Amino acid sequence: MSACCTPSSGRDGGSPVQIQGRGVHRIGQAAVPGQTFAMGDAHGDGVRPDGEAPVHPVTLRPYEIDVTTVTVADFRAFAAATGFRTEAETFGWSAVFHLAVSDPDQVVGRMAATPWWLGVSGADWAHPDGPSSVAHDDHPVVHVSWNDAQAYCAWAARRLPTEAEWECAARAGLPSARYPWGDELPAEWACNIWQGEFPVANSGADGWLTTAPARSYEPNGYGLYQPVGNVWEWCADWFAPNYYEHSPVDSPPGPALGAARVIRGGSYLCHDSYCNRYRNAARSSNTPDSSTGNTGFRTVSLPPFS
Repeated sequence: MSACCTPSSGRDGGSPVQIQGRGVHRIGQAAVPGQTFAMGDAHGDGVRPDGEAPVHPVTLRPYEIDVTTVTVADFRAFAAATGFRTEAETFGWSAVFHLAVSDPDQVVGRMAATPWWLGVSGADWAHPDGPSSVAHDDHPVVHVSWNDAQAYCAWAARRLPTEAEWECAARAGLPSARYPWGDELPAEWACNIWQGEFPVANSGADGWLTTAPARSYEPNGYGLYQPVGNVWEWCADWFAPNYYEHSPVDSPPGPALGAARVIRGGSYLCHDSYCNRYRNAARSSNTPDSSTGNTGFRTVSLPPFS
């Protein structure tokens, strides 16, 4: 994973907590029709270690996907119903972008490869910038690990999208498009990304230093809000940079094994000067126990495809 994106926690995570029972998943659904689409970077925008090439055909059956990422309010309902504690809460800290830290006295470390990320004691999904901060209910939940997202899915009778399902939904039927709306960034804001000089100055020209409400900006053709920008989104797959070279055409499930899970869509920290991963084809990854202030998730309908 490029150092510009999300830091790996380096924490020794245990087995994911098993959640029993079914909760109420209140996020609206977008219907994605069955189709064959061209997956991968058709523009040469990516970097080789990310493995966005070759472009290859993928066939998917119909499914439904959340129109937004899971919000703070959605996750709060899950935590209240189950008593679930995230890995950030269990470990006692999580990664916060340095300009967003609300409690400087709670900084417990700095990520060596990404010094703009600080380990902050008491940062978690309910306190995204530090223990004195308060999460906004209509914003995407962050500081959730892949394991945490899986626990939510088990409670809600949902699942994380495969990487192929995520990209298909983000493309919304626009073949080979760079972004969910087409190939170019419009003059007006279309997604929540960095403005200014990274990582020292963000002009906030779009109104946000970190996350924006989950329903900000115009949805894509399938009705998805912010599949790119705002927060990275966990996918079900293990990550392998060479997977596209041999992935199956029908409903590719990702590699059988790996050390990190796929994240998609980029975040509010992405900028062309260093990290242009707010694109349909862009890929990155992080370890399943890692949590940061710019990573969340959305879910898709059961049953899982194979």
